[in-house]
Amino acid sequence: MAIAALWSNKLRTALTMLGVIIGITAVIAVTSVGQGVQSQTEANLQGLGADILQVRPGSASSGNVSQGSGSATTLTWDDAQAIGSQVQVAGSVSAYLQQTFQVVYGQNNTSTTILGTDTTYPMVNNLTMQSGRFFTADELTQAQSVVVIGPTLRDELLGVGAEAVGEKIRIQGQRYSVVGVANVKGSQGRQNPDEQAYVPLTNMSARLVGNNALSGIAVQGISVKVSAQDQLEAADFQITNLLRVRHSIYPARGDQDDFQISSAANLVETLSSTVGLFTVMVVAIAGISLVVGGIGIANIMLVSVVERTREIGIRKAIGATNQAILSQFLAEAIAISAAGGFLGVGLGVAIARLAASLFRFPFVVSLWAIGLGVGLSFVIGIVAGVIPARSAAKLDPIVALRSD
Repeated sequence: MAIAALWSNKLRTALTMLGVIIGITAVIAVTSVGQGVQSQTEANLQGLGADILQVRPGSASSGNVSQGSGSATTLTWDDAQAIGSQVQVAGSVSAYLQQTFQVVYGQNNTSTTILGTDTTYPMVNNLTMQSGRFFTADELTQAQSVVVIGPTLRDELLGVGAEAVGEKIRIQGQRYSVVGVANVKGSQGRQNPDEQAYVPLTNMSARLVGNNALSGIAVQGISVKVSAQDQLEAADFQITNLLRVRHSIYPARGDQDDFQISSAANLVETLSSTVGLFTVMVVAIAGISLVVGGIGIANIMLVSVVERTREIGIRKAIGATNQAILSQFLAEAIAISAAGGFLGVGLGVAIARLAASLFRFPFVVSLWAIGLGVGLSFVIGIVAGVIPARSAAKLDPIVALRSD
């Protein structure tokens, strides 16, 4: 009877369900997308190494305006070597300098990130070789023009699967000999190591970007792989003290550090907190939509009671109890909200699936989110249907029969 009554007013029923559908869809889609993005980003950050500390220069200022973290030239390769030799819990240390350059091979060319680094980079960043080798200590010391390229860069320049070792490519007009091709690592946030190229730090400083430090080779960052993950705090403490001594920084007299230290673990924690807050905010907005949907259901049911007053009178006159009338109208309200809830769950899952496919992050749908969506729809139906159903059940049959 409830379904037949709703079906007889299909457009009104559909519009009544719309608020519930939108609210449940938002709950499912937002929680799914949020968890998928969080999972992908955590995986990317873990790929950077949960046992790695990143040391970056501080921020430079121009006209009392900060240029942002990493804009200063306060770190040098000598700092990296000092950390490697003097910080006890440091396993491997690698300095790097990166910049975007045009890379050319024959008629093919592309713009990509060139990373000037040292021989410990593969150990710190888990870089393995698909073919050839990484550059040697002698090549680093002599600033030779050798390069290791990522597999995607190799495919773009030389062709898919081509033999690259021994070929010559040009970077910023300079000729470099390819000595190795790295294995596939996959995208890591905004950077994709598979599209990068690696040259000796000394060569990049001398021939590509120029040596812009007062002494030594300026670097944009130092990666420190600690001996064990539980040693991150100890490594942070020791590196901070070492760099303060080397840079003549004395906090007691108010000096500020000209470097920053962070880890993937800190980034994961910050990201999880941010995504969690964003999800809560959007779910709260979806909750408002559900409340509006519940009010819509209550309004329509009250209108339905008024429209069907004579029908209620006839039912009560032939013996329908108050409980029977209450059950009938309550069933209609629950049917509307439940149908809206199930449609919202389906639409939310579909949107989450589409988003995961388009933006390439894991498709994650929590059972608790689906349970929450379905449960909320039933609760909304009950709450929104109680008052109209009680109003219908309390009608006096004689008064109801006299209604026009």
